[in-house]
Amino acid sequence: MHISTTGDVYDASFLEGTSRINRFDVKIKVFKSYEKIKAVDYYNHNFNCSQGVFTAFATEMGMDEKLALRIATNFGGGERKGELCGAVAGALMVLGLRCGHCESEDGESKSKAYAVSTEFMNRFIEKNGSVVCRELLGYDLTKKEDIVAIEEQNLFRTFCPKMLESAVQILDEMISEGLC
Repeated sequence: MHISTTGDVYDASFLEGTSRINRFDVKIKVFKSYEKIKAVDYYNHNFNCSQGVFTAFATEMGMDEKLALRIATNFGGGERKGELCGAVAGALMVLGLRCGHCESEDGESKSKAYAVSTEFMNRFIEKNGSVVCRELLGYDLTKKEDIVAIEEQNLFRTFCPKMLESAVQILDEMISEGLC
């Protein structure tokens, strides 16, 4: 058995030969890490942080991959201004797909959606210190000298994937807790 992403193939053959209950437990762990693998794989294939997180989940929910990539395009790099972390923006869009408000008269679903997004933001801040891209990176994406420093330190390839993984982990936790 293999778990395939948009690029490489990841071996999950260790699932074979386990007992039925253990196989179930392991499958849950593989599923959770699958979104992490997929999100980082998108990111490593020239898509941005928001595209990675959003598309990893949106395609699993039946959305067309190209549509998901297009929707999330302009949220990467803190919306091009170092504002809200793109991985966070992607995760918030995932939560919107899962439990968003879509009926004008349904105030309960709107309240739930807002509560879920607040919970996600709180967890991300607790884990990472901020949801603001420039605060997380320690550099301002609108300044040429800061872009040079980011590139010299390879932060887009070393730090940003950690934010994708963090966002996906929090999403996985919230989904498994039944919050959304």
